[in-house]
Amino acid sequence: MKTSHVSTNSTPSKSFYCGGDTVSGRVEVEVSEMMRVSALKLLGLGCAKVEYAKGKQRCRQEAEYLRHETVLRLQDQPTDSDGSVVLRPGNKYEYTFGFELPQQGQLVSSYKGKFGYVQYCVKALMERPQQPVLECKKCFEVEEPLDVNTPDLLSPAGGMKEKKVTCMFIPDGQVSLNAKIDRRGFCEGEEICINAKFENTCSRIVVPKAAIIAKHTYQANGRTKILRQKLSSVRGNHIISGMCDAWQGKTIRVPKIKPSMLGCNIIRVEYALMIYVHIPGSDKLILELPLVIGTAGLGSRSNSVSSQDSSASTASQSWVSLRMPSEPPSYCDVTRDCRLDQPLTPLLDDFDGDDSPIFMNAPAFQYPAPPAYSEAEEEFNGNARMLPVC
Repeated sequence: MKTSHVSTNSTPSKSFYCGGDTVSGRVEVEVSEMMRVSALKLLGLGCAKVEYAKGKQRCRQEAEYLRHETVLRLQDQPTDSDGSVVLRPGNKYEYTFGFELPQQGQLVSSYKGKFGYVQYCVKALMERPQQPVLECKKCFEVEEPLDVNTPDLLSPAGGMKEKKVTCMFIPDGQVSLNAKIDRRGFCEGEEICINAKFENTCSRIVVPKAAIIAKHTYQANGRTKILRQKLSSVRGNHIISGMCDAWQGKTIRVPKIKPSMLGCNIIRVEYALMIYVHIPGSDKLILELPLVIGTAGLGSRSNSVSSQDSSASTASQSWVSLRMPSEPPSYCDVTRDCRLDQPLTPLLDDFDGDDSPIFMNAPAFQYPAPPAYSEAEEEFNGNARMLPVC
């Protein structure tokens, strides 16, 4: 027989809590028969947990971030000398509660992943003489503020990479990239402005790309498990042999994602901007620039707009060698698959796998008419232009 019903309710207007906030609500109790309750306890709990299998071993680890305990009492309700109270059917009893979360910096944001989670909840425990304890719980979200408007995260980041390409152990030139972003801290919905230069001196057609990558790290029993996920991506034009391509202010939008989680001992969520070049028949050339995704509402939007404006105004200064020439564009500016002089043409298919063939037979092809100067100018403003390798 069901003897009681216990439920918890927290403040409905609060979608998430931060460190230092007060969690308040009530515990509602209904009984179907007269019952003596010796105590009603409320627990505020928060912990991170990692669990996954490694061969035959089961890796588990927990970290506690919140533990609050208090005894709740009914108002205007007589109690015995031992503190117990008698509840009668037909009535609804409400126990109110409220407690303060630890200050900012002591909690980590709520999280749910493939091999672990960070969870916060309030749990009500009803103790009855010589009977099992009844309990119920309600979870709530915690989101710790992460400000990206710090000098470190507002400073530029960049780097360069190059890769020597071989074909059947014979040197086949190299591919290089040089990239820079104006800052490292962003919020969801903001645009990351990329300035980059790609050079291709190998005999294959390569494709420059960029993607936002999430890295989830789980630690348990001294072992580490890492999951990587591609969230959003952009790509540039194919670059034929002996040519280079330039991105001037090419943008990629930060999707709706959870902020970076850097303060947890056993779970970390990190992000990076991966700028890479797909090379048929060879490993990709990859450059990763670390990103920090912060919480919204901290003024990052205005900073993002101003930083993009300043990046656009200084693009010509940072990339002087990439200015548009005064003469009309050549066939290299036509973004179509044109046959080269040699009998074999590098494959234009854009596979991310490493098993794509290097060459393919090209069918007969007639060159199109050269583009008008205005068409090439539109492509230049669209952040894509091919230049001869210097």
